[in-house]
Amino acid sequence: MQLGALLTRLSDESDAAAALDALGDVVLLAQIQEMGEQHYETPGEYVANASRRYAAQAGDEDWLALMTAIERADDPARVVLGKMLRWALERDAAPPQAQGQIVAGGCSCGSGGCDDHR
Repeated sequence: MQLGALLTRLSDESDAAAALDALGDVVLLAQIQEMGEQHYETPGEYVANASRRYAAQAGDEDWLALMTAIERADDPARVVLGKMLRWALERDAAPPQAQGQIVAGGCSCGSGGCDDHR
């Protein structure tokens, strides 16, 4: 399966939940359930949103590491999902300052002023 097709499939919550189950990693599942609860998301929603965030926000080094891991993997889809989920869990567990988000006085949308996006 190509990377684009995998990302498209992961955007569907039921496909994302099935992919998570297929990993068979009970520790990762527990971490996702816990983090998902903090964000009012089911595991399927968390996986779908994590893959979207990775696609939109991962840096060049993250993508390079992912591509390298894919080249070496027997099961590239498993590697992609695992790396994306661990990346998302790490970011979600970090304090907002470590994520480069604005903590007070605005959101992280990038518009500058935020109060009604002035």
